[in-house]
Amino acid sequence: MVPYEKRRVWKGMVAYMNEYERTASCITQVTQREPYLTGEGVIVAVLDSGIDYFLPEFRKGNETRILAIWDQSASPDEQAGLLPPQGYNIGVLYTREMIDEALALGREEGAKKVPVFDYSGHGTAVTAVAAGTDSGVATGADILVVKLGTSSPEGFPRTTQLMRGIDFCVKLGVELNRPVALNISFGNTYGDHQGNSLLERFIDNASEIGRSVIVVGSGNEGTSNGHTAGVALSQKRVEFSIAAYETGMSVQLWKYAQDIMDMTLVSPSGERVIFPLSGENTARTVRQRLENTTLLCYLGEPLPYNMTQEIFIDMIPQDTYVDSGVWSIVLSPVNVVTGEYRFYLPSYAVRNRGTGFFLPTPEMTLTIPSTARRAVTVGAYDVSLRSYADFSGRGYVYRYDGGRSDTVGEGQIVADVKPELLAPGVNITVPMPNGGYEQVSGTSFAVPFVTGAAALMMEWGIVRGNDRFLYGERVKALLVKGTKVLPGAPNRPNSQAGWGTLCLERSLPRG
Repeated sequence: MVPYEKRRVWKGMVAYMNEYERTASCITQVTQREPYLTGEGVIVAVLDSGIDYFLPEFRKGNETRILAIWDQSASPDEQAGLLPPQGYNIGVLYTREMIDEALALGREEGAKKVPVFDYSGHGTAVTAVAAGTDSGVATGADILVVKLGTSSPEGFPRTTQLMRGIDFCVKLGVELNRPVALNISFGNTYGDHQGNSLLERFIDNASEIGRSVIVVGSGNEGTSNGHTAGVALSQKRVEFSIAAYETGMSVQLWKYAQDIMDMTLVSPSGERVIFPLSGENTARTVRQRLENTTLLCYLGEPLPYNMTQEIFIDMIPQDTYVDSGVWSIVLSPVNVVTGEYRFYLPSYAVRNRGTGFFLPTPEMTLTIPSTARRAVTVGAYDVSLRSYADFSGRGYVYRYDGGRSDTVGEGQIVADVKPELLAPGVNITVPMPNGGYEQVSGTSFAVPFVTGAAALMMEWGIVRGNDRFLYGERVKALLVKGTKVLPGAPNRPNSQAGWGTLCLERSLPRG
Protein backbone atom coordinates (compact mmCIF):
# COMPACT_ATOMS: atom_id res chain seq x y z
CA MET A 1 0.00 0.00 0.00
CA VAL A 2 1.37 3.38 -1.03
CA PRO A 3 0.75 6.11 1.58
CA TYR A 4 -1.59 8.95 0.56
CA GLU A 5 -2.78 6.93 -2.43
CA LYS A 6 -5.43 8.68 -4.52
CA ARG A 7 -8.16 7.12 -6.64
CA ARG A 8 -11.18 8.77 -8.31
CA VAL A 9 -14.57 7.37 -7.30
CA TRP A 10 -17.90 7.17 -9.05
CA LYS A 11 -20.51 9.76 -8.11
CA GLY A 12 -22.92 6.99 -7.10
CA MET A 13 -20.60 5.99 -4.25
CA VAL A 14 -20.79 9.40 -2.60
CA ALA A 15 -24.10 8.79 -0.80
CA TYR A 16 -22.45 6.03 1.23
CA MET A 17 -18.99 7.52 1.64
CA ASN A 18 -17.23 6.39 4.77
CA GLU A 19 -20.43 4.94 6.26
CA TYR A 20 -18.77 1.53 6.55
CA GLU A 21 -15.74 3.09 8.28
CA ARG A 22 -17.92 5.11 10.67
CA THR A 23 -19.93 2.02 11.58
CA ALA A 24 -16.77 -0.04 12.13
CA SER A 25 -15.57 2.74 14.44
CA CYS A 26 -18.87 2.55 16.41
CA ILE A 27 -19.67 6.15 15.44
CA THR A 28 -22.92 5.57 13.55
CA GLN A 29 -24.19 3.76 16.63
CA VAL A 30 -24.22 7.05 18.62
CA THR A 31 -25.06 9.50 15.82
CA GLN A 32 -27.98 7.70 14.16
CA ARG A 33 -29.60 6.62 17.42
CA GLU A 34 -29.46 7.64 21.07
CA PRO A 35 -27.78 9.86 22.14
CA TYR A 36 -27.81 11.31 18.55
CA LEU A 37 -24.48 13.11 18.83
CA THR A 38 -23.44 15.66 16.21
CA GLY A 39 -20.64 17.62 17.85
CA GLU A 40 -22.86 20.66 18.36
CA GLY A 41 -21.27 23.20 20.67
CA VAL A 42 -17.75 21.84 20.05
CA ILE A 43 -15.07 23.32 17.80
CA VAL A 44 -13.18 21.02 15.42
CA ALA A 45 -9.91 22.79 14.55
CA VAL A 46 -7.92 21.57 11.55
CA LEU A 47 -4.34 22.76 11.06
CA ASP A 48 -3.42 21.83 7.51
CA SER A 49 -3.16 23.05 3.90
CA GLY A 50 -6.35 25.12 3.87
CA ILE A 51 -9.90 24.38 2.75
CA ASP A 52 -12.30 24.80 -0.17
CA TYR A 53 -14.93 26.57 1.90
CA PHE A 54 -17.37 26.68 -1.04
CA LEU A 55 -18.07 22.93 -0.87
CA PRO A 56 -21.45 21.83 0.56
CA GLU A 57 -19.54 19.68 3.10
CA PHE A 58 -18.76 22.84 5.07
CA ARG A 59 -22.14 24.56 4.90
CA LYS A 60 -25.45 24.43 6.69
CA GLY A 61 -27.92 25.60 4.10
CA ASN A 62 -26.55 28.78 2.56
CA GLU A 63 -24.36 29.59 5.56
CA THR A 64 -20.89 28.38 6.40
CA ARG A 65 -20.12 26.07 9.30
CA ILE A 66 -16.64 27.56 9.47
CA LEU A 67 -16.07 29.72 12.51
CA ALA A 68 -12.95 31.36 11.02
CA ILE A 69 -10.00 30.71 8.72
CA TRP A 70 -6.54 31.91 9.63
CA ASP A 71 -4.47 31.85 6.46
CA GLN A 72 -0.90 32.10 7.68
CA SER A 73 0.40 32.30 4.11
CA ALA A 74 -1.55 35.49 3.31
CA SER A 75 -0.11 39.00 3.56
CA PRO A 76 -1.92 41.40 5.91
CA ASP A 77 -3.43 44.57 4.42
CA GLU A 78 -4.39 47.01 7.15
CA GLN A 79 -6.12 49.43 4.80
CA ALA A 80 -8.33 46.66 3.42
CA GLY A 81 -9.06 45.40 6.93
CA LEU A 82 -7.22 42.13 6.34
CA LEU A 83 -5.38 41.50 9.59
CA PRO A 84 -3.92 38.58 11.55
CA PRO A 85 -5.72 37.37 14.67
CA GLN A 86 -5.22 39.70 17.59
CA GLY A 87 -1.89 38.99 19.26
CA TYR A 88 -0.26 37.45 16.15
CA ASN A 89 1.76 39.08 13.40
CA ILE A 90 1.44 36.81 10.36
CA GLY A 91 -1.33 35.93 7.95
CA VAL A 92 -4.95 37.05 7.66
CA LEU A 93 -7.98 36.04 9.73
CA TYR A 94 -11.22 35.59 7.76
CA THR A 95 -14.31 35.57 9.98
CA ARG A 96 -17.56 33.65 9.56
CA GLU A 97 -19.26 36.83 8.35
CA MET A 98 -16.62 37.37 5.65
CA ILE A 99 -16.93 33.75 4.51
CA ASP A 100 -20.73 34.01 4.31
CA GLU A 101 -20.39 37.15 2.19
CA ALA A 102 -18.02 35.29 -0.13
CA LEU A 103 -20.45 32.38 -0.43
CA ALA A 104 -23.27 34.75 -1.37
CA LEU A 105 -21.14 36.14 -4.22
CA GLY A 106 -20.44 32.71 -5.71
CA ARG A 107 -17.14 30.96 -6.27
CA GLU A 108 -15.61 33.29 -8.87
CA GLU A 109 -16.30 36.59 -7.13
CA GLY A 110 -16.31 35.23 -3.59
CA ALA A 111 -12.76 33.90 -3.94
CA LYS A 112 -11.65 37.49 -4.45
CA LYS A 113 -13.11 38.51 -1.11
CA VAL A 114 -11.79 35.50 0.83
CA PRO A 115 -8.85 34.23 -1.26
CA VAL A 116 -8.18 31.03 0.67
CA PHE A 117 -7.24 28.06 -1.50
CA ASP A 118 -6.26 24.47 -0.81
CA TYR A 119 -3.85 23.61 -3.60
CA SER A 120 -3.07 20.06 -2.42
CA GLY A 121 -6.59 19.19 -1.27
CA HIS A 122 -5.19 17.60 1.89
CA GLY A 123 -6.79 20.02 4.35
CA THR A 124 -10.14 19.87 2.57
CA ALA A 125 -10.13 16.07 2.73
CA VAL A 126 -9.13 15.89 6.39
CA THR A 127 -11.73 18.46 7.45
CA ALA A 128 -14.48 16.63 5.55
CA VAL A 129 -13.72 13.35 7.35
CA ALA A 130 -13.64 15.03 10.77
CA ALA A 131 -16.65 17.31 10.43
CA GLY A 132 -18.10 17.28 6.89
CA THR A 133 -21.86 17.79 6.66
CA ASP A 134 -22.40 14.61 4.61
CA SER A 135 -19.28 12.47 5.07
CA GLY A 136 -17.96 13.57 8.43
CA VAL A 137 -18.05 12.35 12.01
CA ALA A 138 -18.97 15.53 13.92
CA THR A 139 -21.49 16.90 11.43
CA GLY A 140 -22.81 19.60 13.76
CA ALA A 141 -19.54 20.98 15.11
CA ASP A 142 -18.21 24.40 14.23
CA ILE A 143 -15.06 24.26 12.10
CA LEU A 144 -11.93 26.30 12.73
CA VAL A 145 -9.30 26.26 9.98
CA VAL A 146 -5.65 27.23 10.21
CA LYS A 147 -3.97 27.21 6.81
CA LEU A 148 -0.37 26.73 7.82
CA GLY A 149 2.38 28.70 6.17
CA THR A 150 5.17 26.69 4.56
CA SER A 151 8.92 27.14 4.43
CA SER A 152 8.86 26.57 0.65
CA PRO A 153 6.24 25.83 -2.05
CA GLU A 154 6.75 22.07 -1.56
CA GLY A 155 7.85 22.19 2.07
CA PHE A 156 6.42 21.40 5.46
CA PRO A 157 5.12 24.10 7.80
CA ARG A 158 7.69 25.68 10.04
CA THR A 159 7.58 24.57 13.64
CA THR A 160 6.80 28.10 14.82
CA GLN A 161 3.83 28.37 12.43
CA LEU A 162 2.31 25.17 13.77
CA MET A 163 2.91 26.31 17.33
CA ARG A 164 1.17 29.62 16.64
CA GLY A 165 -1.73 27.74 15.08
CA ILE A 166 -2.14 25.45 18.08
CA ASP A 167 -1.88 28.42 20.45
CA PHE A 168 -4.56 30.29 18.49
CA CYS A 169 -7.00 27.36 18.51
CA VAL A 170 -6.79 26.53 22.21
CA LYS A 171 -6.95 30.18 23.25
CA LEU A 172 -9.99 30.81 21.06
CA GLY A 173 -11.68 27.88 22.77
CA VAL A 174 -10.98 29.50 26.13
CA GLU A 175 -12.23 32.87 24.88
CA LEU A 176 -15.49 31.36 23.59
CA ASN A 177 -15.76 28.98 26.57
CA ARG A 178 -16.06 25.99 24.26
CA PRO A 179 -14.24 22.65 23.99
CA VAL A 180 -11.87 22.21 21.04
CA ALA A 181 -10.67 19.07 19.23
CA LEU A 182 -7.50 19.82 17.24
CA ASN A 183 -6.53 17.76 14.18
CA ILE A 184 -2.87 17.54 13.05
CA SER A 185 -2.55 15.21 10.06
CA PHE A 186 1.11 15.57 9.13
CA GLY A 187 4.59 15.19 10.54
CA ASN A 188 8.25 14.74 9.72
CA THR A 189 11.12 12.51 10.78
CA TYR A 190 13.44 15.10 12.31
CA GLY A 191 14.02 14.54 16.02
CA ASP A 192 14.85 11.90 18.61
CA HIS A 193 11.29 10.52 18.55
CA GLN A 194 10.98 10.43 22.34
CA GLY A 195 8.84 13.50 22.93
CA ASN A 196 11.69 15.85 23.81
CA SER A 197 11.63 18.44 21.02
CA LEU A 198 10.40 22.00 21.45
CA LEU A 199 7.26 21.26 19.38
CA GLU A 200 6.38 18.08 21.26
CA ARG A 201 6.76 19.75 24.64
CA PHE A 202 4.74 22.72 23.38
CA ILE A 203 1.88 20.36 22.44
CA ASP A 204 2.07 18.78 25.89
CA ASN A 205 1.76 22.21 27.50
CA ALA A 206 -0.95 23.43 25.10
CA SER A 207 -3.08 20.38 25.85
CA GLU A 208 -3.48 21.70 29.39
CA ILE A 209 -5.03 25.00 28.25
CA GLY A 210 -8.80 25.18 28.34
CA ARG A 211 -10.78 22.06 27.43
CA SER A 212 -8.99 20.61 24.45
CA VAL A 213 -7.85 17.39 22.84
CA ILE A 214 -4.95 17.32 20.34
CA VAL A 215 -5.01 14.41 17.88
CA VAL A 216 -1.96 13.65 15.69
CA GLY A 217 -1.25 11.05 13.00
CA SER A 218 1.54 8.50 13.43
CA GLY A 219 2.76 9.11 9.86
CA ASN A 220 3.37 6.84 6.90
CA GLU A 221 6.98 5.81 7.54
CA GLY A 222 6.36 2.24 8.73
CA THR A 223 7.67 0.57 5.57
CA SER A 224 9.62 3.46 4.05
CA ASN A 225 13.09 2.08 4.99
CA GLY A 226 13.95 5.44 6.50
CA HIS A 227 14.88 4.27 10.01
CA THR A 228 17.28 1.77 11.51
CA ALA A 229 18.47 1.17 15.05
CA GLY A 230 20.60 -1.18 17.07
CA VAL A 231 23.31 -1.57 19.70
CA ALA A 232 27.00 -0.92 18.98
CA LEU A 233 28.92 -2.63 21.76
CA SER A 234 31.53 -3.47 19.12
CA GLN A 235 32.17 -1.95 15.71
CA LYS A 236 28.92 -1.65 13.76
CA ARG A 237 28.42 -0.94 10.03
CA VAL A 238 25.15 0.62 8.87
CA GLU A 239 24.56 0.66 5.12
CA PHE A 240 22.09 2.75 3.14
CA SER A 241 21.43 3.32 -0.52
CA ILE A 242 21.13 6.67 -2.22
CA ALA A 243 19.17 6.38 -5.46
CA ALA A 244 20.04 8.30 -8.60
CA TYR A 245 19.01 11.93 -8.94
CA GLU A 246 18.88 12.86 -5.25
CA THR A 247 19.51 16.60 -5.13
CA GLY A 248 20.32 16.42 -1.43
CA MET A 249 20.17 14.07 1.53
CA SER A 250 20.57 14.13 5.28
CA VAL A 251 21.13 11.50 7.97
CA GLN A 252 20.39 11.84 11.68
CA LEU A 253 22.09 9.80 14.37
CA TRP A 254 20.69 9.89 17.90
CA LYS A 255 22.53 8.27 20.80
CA TYR A 256 23.05 8.67 24.52
CA ALA A 257 25.70 11.25 25.35
CA GLN A 258 27.46 8.89 27.74
CA ASP A 259 28.15 6.47 24.88
CA ILE A 260 31.47 7.60 23.39
CA MET A 261 32.13 6.36 19.86
CA ASP A 262 33.74 7.53 16.63
CA MET A 263 31.96 7.56 13.30
CA THR A 264 33.36 6.82 9.83
CA LEU A 265 31.44 7.67 6.68
CA VAL A 266 32.26 5.61 3.57
CA SER A 267 31.23 6.67 0.04
CA PRO A 268 30.13 4.28 -2.75
CA SER A 269 33.66 4.24 -4.23
CA GLY A 270 35.27 3.44 -0.87
CA GLU A 271 36.48 6.91 0.09
CA ARG A 272 36.15 7.49 3.81
CA VAL A 273 36.32 10.19 6.42
CA ILE A 274 36.40 9.82 10.21
CA PHE A 275 34.37 12.06 12.51
CA PRO A 276 35.86 11.71 16.01
CA LEU A 277 32.98 12.02 18.45
CA SER A 278 35.18 11.21 21.42
CA GLY A 279 37.08 14.49 21.45
CA GLU A 280 35.69 17.90 22.33
CA ASN A 281 32.56 18.19 24.45
CA THR A 282 31.15 21.24 22.68
CA ALA A 283 28.81 21.30 19.71
CA ARG A 284 30.55 22.00 16.43
CA THR A 285 30.16 21.62 12.67
CA VAL A 286 32.74 19.80 10.55
CA ARG A 287 32.98 20.10 6.76
CA GLN A 288 34.37 17.22 4.70
CA ARG A 289 34.12 15.97 1.14
CA LEU A 290 33.71 12.47 -0.31
CA GLU A 291 33.73 12.09 -4.10
CA ASN A 292 31.42 14.83 -5.44
CA THR A 293 29.46 15.30 -2.23
CA THR A 294 30.17 17.84 0.50
CA LEU A 295 29.39 16.67 4.03
CA LEU A 296 28.39 19.15 6.71
CA CYS A 297 28.40 17.21 9.96
CA TYR A 298 26.87 18.80 13.05
CA LEU A 299 28.23 17.15 16.18
CA GLY A 300 25.70 18.08 18.82
CA GLU A 301 25.59 17.88 22.58
CA PRO A 302 22.73 17.38 25.05
CA LEU A 303 20.37 20.35 25.34
CA PRO A 304 18.56 21.68 28.42
CA TYR A 305 15.45 19.74 27.36
CA ASN A 306 17.06 16.66 25.79
CA MET A 307 19.77 14.42 27.23
CA THR A 308 20.44 12.55 23.98
CA GLN A 309 23.10 13.59 21.49
CA GLU A 310 22.35 14.42 17.87
CA ILE A 311 24.76 13.88 14.99
CA PHE A 312 23.37 15.42 11.81
CA ILE A 313 24.98 14.89 8.40
CA ASP A 314 23.90 17.14 5.56
CA MET A 315 24.93 15.75 2.14
CA ILE A 316 25.29 18.50 -0.46
CA PRO A 317 26.14 17.70 -4.13
CA GLN A 318 29.03 19.54 -5.75
CA ASP A 319 27.17 19.48 -9.04
CA THR A 320 23.51 18.52 -9.30
CA TYR A 321 23.09 15.21 -7.50
CA VAL A 322 24.49 13.41 -4.46
CA ASP A 323 26.71 10.46 -5.42
CA SER A 324 24.40 7.48 -5.80
CA GLY A 325 25.14 3.96 -4.60
CA VAL A 326 25.80 2.23 -1.29
CA TRP A 327 26.99 4.46 1.54
CA SER A 328 28.17 3.14 4.91
CA ILE A 329 28.41 4.56 8.41
CA VAL A 330 30.75 2.69 10.75
CA LEU A 331 30.32 3.22 14.48
CA SER A 332 33.45 2.41 16.53
CA PRO A 333 32.86 2.29 20.30
CA VAL A 334 35.44 4.01 22.48
CA ASN A 335 33.67 3.85 25.85
CA VAL A 336 30.03 2.84 25.69
CA VAL A 337 27.42 2.17 28.36
CA THR A 338 24.30 1.22 26.37
CA GLY A 339 25.64 1.38 22.80
CA GLU A 340 22.12 2.20 21.54
CA TYR A 341 21.86 4.18 18.30
CA ARG A 342 19.02 5.33 16.05
CA PHE A 343 19.33 6.61 12.48
CA TYR A 344 16.69 8.52 10.52
CA LEU A 345 16.48 9.68 6.91
CA PRO A 346 14.11 12.40 5.67
CA SER A 347 10.47 11.48 5.10
CA TYR A 348 9.61 9.12 2.23
CA ALA A 349 7.79 12.01 0.52
CA VAL A 350 11.06 13.87 -0.14
CA ARG A 351 13.22 10.83 -0.99
CA ASN A 352 13.48 9.05 -4.30
CA ARG A 353 12.33 5.44 -4.46
CA GLY A 354 15.32 3.24 -3.69
CA THR A 355 16.86 5.57 -1.12
CA GLY A 356 16.83 3.90 2.29
CA PHE A 357 18.53 1.62 4.80
CA PHE A 358 19.31 -1.96 3.76
CA LEU A 359 18.33 -3.31 7.20
CA PRO A 360 15.53 -0.96 8.28
CA THR A 361 13.86 -1.03 11.68
CA PRO A 362 10.10 -0.49 11.50
CA GLU A 363 9.77 0.32 15.22
CA MET A 364 9.85 3.97 16.29
CA THR A 365 8.86 5.19 12.83
CA LEU A 366 6.29 7.57 14.29
CA THR A 367 6.60 11.01 12.76
CA ILE A 368 6.99 14.11 14.89
CA PRO A 369 4.94 15.62 16.56
CA SER A 370 2.90 12.43 17.08
CA THR A 371 5.43 11.47 19.76
CA ALA A 372 4.13 14.25 22.04
CA ARG A 373 3.15 12.46 25.22
CA ARG A 374 -0.19 14.22 25.78
CA ALA A 375 -1.32 14.02 22.16
CA VAL A 376 -3.68 11.25 21.06
CA THR A 377 -1.56 9.43 18.47
CA VAL A 378 -3.47 7.59 15.74
CA GLY A 379 -2.30 4.89 13.34
CA ALA A 380 -4.19 3.44 10.38
CA TYR A 381 -5.84 0.12 9.57
CA ASP A 382 -7.80 -1.33 6.65
CA VAL A 383 -11.43 -1.76 7.70
CA SER A 384 -12.36 -4.05 4.79
CA LEU A 385 -9.55 -6.50 5.63
CA ARG A 386 -9.52 -5.87 9.40
CA SER A 387 -5.76 -5.60 9.13
CA TYR A 388 -3.02 -3.19 10.13
CA ALA A 389 -1.96 -0.79 7.35
CA ASP A 390 1.73 -1.57 6.99
CA PHE A 391 2.64 1.98 6.00
CA SER A 392 1.38 3.26 9.35
CA GLY A 393 4.08 4.65 11.62
CA ARG A 394 4.92 2.28 14.45
CA GLY A 395 5.71 3.34 17.95
CA TYR A 396 6.76 1.79 21.21
CA VAL A 397 5.59 0.39 24.48
CA TYR A 398 7.38 1.77 27.51
CA ARG A 399 7.65 -0.56 30.47
CA TYR A 400 8.21 0.41 34.05
CA ASP A 401 11.52 -1.47 34.07
CA GLY A 402 12.80 0.44 31.02
CA GLY A 403 12.68 -2.43 28.52
CA ARG A 404 10.71 -2.28 25.27
CA SER A 405 8.90 -4.90 23.22
CA ASP A 406 5.58 -5.53 21.49
CA THR A 407 4.01 -7.25 24.48
CA VAL A 408 3.69 -6.52 28.15
CA GLY A 409 4.26 -9.44 30.48
CA GLU A 410 2.84 -10.12 33.89
CA GLY A 411 4.00 -7.75 36.59
CA GLN A 412 5.27 -5.08 34.20
CA ILE A 413 3.60 -1.68 34.29
CA VAL A 414 2.98 0.25 31.07
CA ALA A 415 4.16 3.84 31.42
CA ASP A 416 3.47 5.09 27.89
CA VAL A 417 2.18 3.69 24.60
CA LYS A 418 2.36 5.12 21.07
CA PRO A 419 0.21 5.04 19.05
CA GLU A 420 -2.73 4.88 21.42
CA LEU A 421 -5.15 3.46 18.85
CA LEU A 422 -5.93 2.85 15.17
CA ALA A 423 -8.68 4.26 12.96
CA PRO A 424 -9.69 3.61 9.33
CA GLY A 425 -7.01 4.92 6.97
CA VAL A 426 -7.31 2.93 3.72
CA ASN A 427 -9.52 3.92 0.76
CA ILE A 428 -11.27 6.77 2.57
CA THR A 429 -13.64 8.74 0.31
CA VAL A 430 -13.09 12.49 0.43
CA PRO A 431 -14.20 15.57 -1.54
CA MET A 432 -11.72 17.40 -3.73
CA PRO A 433 -11.37 21.17 -4.06
CA ASN A 434 -13.60 22.52 -6.84
CA GLY A 435 -15.76 19.40 -6.79
CA GLY A 436 -15.51 15.65 -7.29
CA TYR A 437 -14.42 12.88 -4.97
CA GLU A 438 -11.49 10.53 -4.59
CA GLN A 439 -10.28 7.73 -2.36
CA VAL A 440 -7.17 8.30 -0.30
CA SER A 441 -5.04 6.26 2.09
CA GLY A 442 -2.70 7.30 4.88
CA THR A 443 -2.71 8.01 8.58
CA SER A 444 -3.68 11.59 7.70
CA PHE A 445 -7.20 10.30 7.12
CA ALA A 446 -7.32 8.06 10.16
CA VAL A 447 -6.70 11.03 12.46
CA PRO A 448 -9.95 12.92 11.68
CA PHE A 449 -12.07 9.89 12.61
CA VAL A 450 -10.60 10.17 16.11
CA THR A 451 -10.76 13.98 16.14
CA GLY A 452 -14.44 13.84 15.23
CA ALA A 453 -15.02 11.11 17.82
CA ALA A 454 -13.36 13.28 20.49
CA ALA A 455 -15.67 16.15 19.52
CA LEU A 456 -18.72 13.90 19.93
CA MET A 457 -17.46 12.78 23.34
CA MET A 458 -16.98 16.37 24.48
CA GLU A 459 -20.47 17.25 23.24
CA TRP A 460 -21.92 14.41 25.32
CA GLY A 461 -19.82 15.26 28.36
CA ILE A 462 -19.30 19.02 28.43
CA VAL A 463 -22.00 20.54 26.23
CA ARG A 464 -24.80 18.25 27.45
CA GLY A 465 -23.58 18.32 31.03
CA ASN A 466 -22.94 14.61 31.53
CA ASP A 467 -19.24 14.99 32.38
CA ARG A 468 -17.76 18.48 32.55
CA PHE A 469 -14.23 17.05 32.83
CA LEU A 470 -14.40 15.08 29.58
CA TYR A 471 -11.38 16.58 27.79
CA GLY A 472 -7.62 16.12 27.58
CA GLU A 473 -6.18 12.94 29.04
CA ARG A 474 -9.64 11.82 30.18
CA VAL A 475 -10.80 11.67 26.56
CA LYS A 476 -7.67 9.71 25.66
CA ALA A 477 -8.23 7.27 28.51
CA LEU A 478 -11.83 6.61 27.48
CA LEU A 479 -10.89 6.24 23.81
CA VAL A 480 -8.34 3.63 24.86
CA LYS A 481 -10.84 1.92 27.17
CA GLY A 482 -13.30 1.48 24.31
CA THR A 483 -10.88 0.08 21.74
CA LYS A 484 -11.43 -3.28 20.07
CA VAL A 485 -8.75 -5.90 19.45
CA LEU A 486 -7.39 -5.93 15.91
CA PRO A 487 -7.08 -9.48 14.52
CA GLY A 488 -3.42 -10.36 14.23
CA ALA A 489 -2.49 -8.11 17.16
CA PRO A 490 -4.13 -9.78 20.17
CA ASN A 491 -1.44 -8.77 22.67
CA ARG A 492 -2.25 -5.29 23.89
CA PRO A 493 -0.71 -2.81 23.91
CA ASN A 494 1.67 -3.23 20.99
CA SER A 495 3.80 -0.93 18.87
CA GLN A 496 1.61 -1.21 15.76
CA ALA A 497 -1.97 -0.97 16.98
CA GLY A 498 -1.45 0.48 20.44
CA TRP A 499 -4.48 -0.57 22.48
CA GLY A 500 -6.65 -1.45 19.47
CA THR A 501 -9.12 0.12 17.03
CA LEU A 502 -11.48 3.03 17.60
CA CYS A 503 -14.93 2.17 18.98
CA LEU A 504 -16.71 5.33 20.10
CA GLU A 505 -19.85 3.65 21.44
CA ARG A 506 -17.78 1.66 23.93
CA SER A 507 -15.79 4.79 24.87
CA LEU A 508 -18.79 6.79 26.03
CA PRO A 509 -19.15 6.38 29.83
CA ARG A 510 -22.83 5.50 29.78
CA GLY A 511 -24.65 3.20 32.17
